[in-house]
Amino acid sequence: MNEPDVIQLGVDPVRFGQSFVGSDAFRALFQEGMELIEETAAYLDGPGREESRHLERQTSLVYASESMRLTTRLMQVASWLLLQRAVAEGEISPDQAQTEKNRVRLNSPDTKTSIEDYEALPERLRDLIGLATRLHARILHLERLIAEAGSAPQTASANPVAAQLGMLQKVFGSAE
Repeated sequence: MNEPDVIQLGVDPVRFGQSFVGSDAFRALFQEGMELIEETAAYLDGPGREESRHLERQTSLVYASESMRLTTRLMQVASWLLLQRAVAEGEISPDQAQTEKNRVRLNSPDTKTSIEDYEALPERLRDLIGLATRLHARILHLERLIAEAGSAPQTASANPVAAQLGMLQKVFGSAE
């Protein structure tokens, strides 16, 4: 096999976002995100509500604040995941998804909670906050990769090595 057989000029590169949202990795990420959302909702509506009633006043305020941050972060994650799934299933175009993404920002709210206040929270809430924070960070990373891949030029530029090899083959003939 010689180089010209391998190098294809004029072929558009595969866009990461388009290939990722159709992958098994995305489906696993989607499942993980939706399960975390359901798990968090069940906790906050059930055991978490009961646990919050037994907290001291200051810790109760921290609980309310952190649970709001948690639900906000998870709603941002859910919006992103649902948009990506809609693109993967052909329900909307990548451009339409970008318009929708501009409405729902994947931001990282700064936390003003001290370590002492955070450690006073129920363990299950802290676990859910950690899981949501890690999932959110992964999605932010993927969003950056998708955005960078989408901003890359859509036309492949000529490969200078392949061009030189082509000229050498014209001059000297095929090496076969």
